[in-house]
Amino acid sequence: MKIKYYLIIILIFVTGINQAQNQAMETNSLMLENESNLGFNETVEQLSKTITEKGWKITISHDLQEIMKKNGKDVLPVKVIELCNPTYAFGILSEDESRYVSPMLPCRISVYEKSDGKTYIARMNSVLLAKQLGGNIEKIISQAFADGEDMIKPFIE
Repeated sequence: MKIKYYLIIILIFVTGINQAQNQAMETNSLMLENESNLGFNETVEQLSKTITEKGWKITISHDLQEIMKKNGKDVLPVKVIELCNPTYAFGILSEDESRYVSPMLPCRISVYEKSDGKTYIARMNSVLLAKQLGGNIEKIISQAFADGEDMIKPFIE
């Protein structure tokens, strides 16, 4: 009975990764953008909460509007949230042959407003890139991407 239970859990996990990969591969765009169903501040707050609840770490949040303001430029609100899952990062950083993809770490999700007054969430289509890298890197990046998509899903449906 336990074996059957574990097989079902594995099947659900693999199916989730495959669905996220398929959705990402439906477009050749390196960047993905979706409208949020919440306002800017609410999206940032709730997304940050979801990230930490899912066991990921927020390494830093860049307030690009504030940075631009300090440089005499006025832009609409935009925050870039850098997030890390230590397990996935370890899978990349612990092997010499995969450390070259470390510039992709940590993952980033951007939340911003456009002139239409709506809030958007953007992120890199890392599955598109991972397919070109193959092997363990593809597996880890695809899993991380699937987790990220699960985290933003409630905001873009």
